[in-house]
Amino acid sequence: MERADLVISSTRVVTPQGVVPAAVAITGGVITSVRAHGDAPDAARYLDVGTLAVLPGVVDTHVHVNEPGRTEWEGFETATRAAAAGGVTTIVDMPLNSIPVTTTVAALELKARAAAGRATVDYGFWGGVVPGNRDQLAPLARAGALGFKCFLVPSGIDEFQPVAELHLRPAMTKLAELDLPLLVHAELPTPIARATPPSTGDPRRYATHLSSRPPAAELEAVDLMIALCRETACRVHIVHVSAAATLDRLREARRAGLHITAETCPHYLTFAAEEIADRATAWKCAPPIRERQVREALWGGLADGVLDLVASDHSPAPAKLKCLETGDFVRAWGGVASLELSLAATWTGARARGHGLPDVARWLAEAPARLAGLARKGRIAIGYDADLAVFDPDAPFTVEPARLRQRHPITPYAGMTLWGVVQQTFVRGACVYDDGEFPVQGIGRWVR
Repeated sequence: MERADLVISSTRVVTPQGVVPAAVAITGGVITSVRAHGDAPDAARYLDVGTLAVLPGVVDTHVHVNEPGRTEWEGFETATRAAAAGGVTTIVDMPLNSIPVTTTVAALELKARAAAGRATVDYGFWGGVVPGNRDQLAPLARAGALGFKCFLVPSGIDEFQPVAELHLRPAMTKLAELDLPLLVHAELPTPIARATPPSTGDPRRYATHLSSRPPAAELEAVDLMIALCRETACRVHIVHVSAAATLDRLREARRAGLHITAETCPHYLTFAAEEIADRATAWKCAPPIRERQVREALWGGLADGVLDLVASDHSPAPAKLKCLETGDFVRAWGGVASLELSLAATWTGARARGHGLPDVARWLAEAPARLAGLARKGRIAIGYDADLAVFDPDAPFTVEPARLRQRHPITPYAGMTLWGVVQQTFVRGACVYDDGEFPVQGIGRWVR
């Protein structure tokens, strides 16, 4: 048998069959065998991590890198270092908030050039659906877009306009032909217009933001997408589910045989509206973080499978845009930066509710890889890329914003105790993160 480049052994390797003692052999960046713990093949190098868990690297399919064009918000270098430190081995970048937005092949190629040689982990790209770019969808797919994202309400970025039903129908018909998913920010403007306008409340109160984006906006948007999914046979993925009532609609759609998947995010699984202080704009996102009972319903949705995956929706912005000094929820940029903390935050909530490492691996690695069509990512199995996270699930740590690798040290997790410390991260067999250090950088590849 050919000699392996590297064998990583652990008493807790998280495989599709469960948590087992195993030796994972890697050659040429690919997993070549997964053997019993005491049956490691010949290798050039051995790494025995003892009782630390070995997880498939996280695949985060909802990341706003913002490069090119808004590198004062984030960028490939800082975002992917944060990813590596958090056990994330592949990110898929959203088509906004970069300049230009990724709605043409030229914009996609420009973004790919910005990432080349600067990314610590592997990366892919979603294209964008905006009014009038239906004819760009097939060329974008051929150029490497893994699927497409749209907004049904204003995105906050003028150059990425929302779509209405008259735009969705032809776009979804084309995407059904291409067999690619449409990712949807599912809020409709009419229920938001019916809600209490934020201008009538104190902008420093979280309740003002919460009441301005009611659950009905999400629910009615999901109803629309279910109807269009049934009509066009386009695969639909609902991003950042925040409302409990949405889960029932998704269950009904699944029972009807529709191809609709859905995600939620660590901040919806961790925080609750009752706990968010006034002026605490680090917590502002859209849709908003809702009440405790909604948080628990979302955990139930993950447990029963109606929610397929967890993605960070990493959406950083400079302190001035977050209005940290004024505490103005109305003016503050809506977005939570949590790429580095996604694994730990999800594991913290999961372990408290009786879930195990295989559940977290399914939500954060296997299901996201399947959504993005990344057939070599998301599992510890023969033939898959050797993307691995060496993880201590039993170690707590306190979140110190200044130690995070993202560009701006702004996080609602500041001062929280989370469980699960990433010790090492491997991308295609190369150690890109090792206990606070980055031994190898710039090796990330475009996956398509």
